[in-house]
Amino acid sequence: MVSLRCKMMVKAELKNLGIEYGVVELGMVQLLEEITPQQTSQLKQNLLRSGLQLLDDKKTILIEKIKNVVIEMVHYSDELPMVNYSEYISSKLGYDYTYLANTFSEINGITLQQYIINHKIEKVKELLMYDELTLTEISFKLHYSSVAHLSNQFKKVTGLSPSYYKSLKQKRVGNLENM
Repeated sequence: MVSLRCKMMVKAELKNLGIEYGVVELGMVQLLEEITPQQTSQLKQNLLRSGLQLLDDKKTILIEKIKNVVIEMVHYSDELPMVNYSEYISSKLGYDYTYLANTFSEINGITLQQYIINHKIEKVKELLMYDELTLTEISFKLHYSSVAHLSNQFKKVTGLSPSYYKSLKQKRVGNLENM
């Protein structure tokens, strides 16, 4: 659950089923009472209809928490943390980073580092689309060591250079305006 909308949907389903809850956070709900297997089953079905999933396997829950921390860190923070991502994620979740990274790779088939890179590149694409920051400013904002490092990672992930990607976006916008 990343968005406010997801949290609202979960709260509505809990209320609908008469389940007492305390806090609804990213990927976690604090229940104030034990729920029956029937309530659990109904909650799973109702959430699934809304495109959400009730997680009850400890590793799957941990993976969702890792993903939520990465998404929050990259997409919803004004500034990325100044510490290493590994330290940040480890401190947020209270687990050793090696354990988190190994578990993530085992379940998802990609490394946690690659997952972070993929999200950083998505953020770069978003910032390029808004056209408010230069590539140098984007590189600084996302803590790349250099513009060249950002460009190399961008090309490795997307197959395009950042400047070519930006020119494609501008061409599309120009074509839409001419319609």
